[in-house]
Amino acid sequence: MRFARLAAAVVSGFALAGAAQAQVKCGPFTAAPLDPPAPRTESWAIPIFQNINAAVKTQPYRVLFLGDSITQRWDLPLWGAKPVWDANMPQRGVLNAGVAGDRSEHLLWRLDHGNLDGPAPKGVIVLIGTNDLAHGRPPELAAEGIRAVLIRLRQKLPNTRILLLGLWPRGATPADPLRQEVGVVNHLIQSCADGGSIVYADIGGVLLDGKGVLSTTLSPDLLHFSAAGYERLAPKLDPLIDQLLAAP
Repeated sequence: MRFARLAAAVVSGFALAGAAQAQVKCGPFTAAPLDPPAPRTESWAIPIFQNINAAVKTQPYRVLFLGDSITQRWDLPLWGAKPVWDANMPQRGVLNAGVAGDRSEHLLWRLDHGNLDGPAPKGVIVLIGTNDLAHGRPPELAAEGIRAVLIRLRQKLPNTRILLLGLWPRGATPADPLRQEVGVVNHLIQSCADGGSIVYADIGGVLLDGKGVLSTTLSPDLLHFSAAGYERLAPKLDPLIDQLLAAP
């Protein structure tokens, strides 16, 4: 009897995973294996993860913004962009769930270990993958990591709409190798959108001048963004969040 229950649970788990994959219409983008979900072990990263776990259980929110440092820094006074966050995100019920340095496997681990343990949000924003590229992964593997995150979200939050953001530009010019890889990733993951449960948007172009240059005024290290950079992004992101929340 015990074996039968275990076998039934395994079959049910496979069926659920298969159904989630069926809801994500893109890919696979590569046959190369992904790194398994893994926690962050740095002493400074662990409290951030724990704070998100506490926040989803104790703070009211309608939208969970999952990401890495590009998400996290927006809401931190240290980096100067918090006034932009405060002027746009709290009234929309957005909870910042970014952890600096995260790659796709770290976000996957977080989704399985508490970041989704609060009430199901109406919307989720996903902005992950630039650290996968910086880690030396090819764009196809980075895109597959993002796809894995989408599958997990569909499995755990079947009724929540997802706003999948294209990676924002990095590097000074269009010739920068990582900038080019960002373009490949975005080309791949946009096929994950179905116009309903998953919506894709690439808003990073607002950060570039007419020649495709990313200035150090907007991105001092050509990866993260200043308050001026987020001030450009917010008017593009706000209506996308509003549409996410307005859907039945």
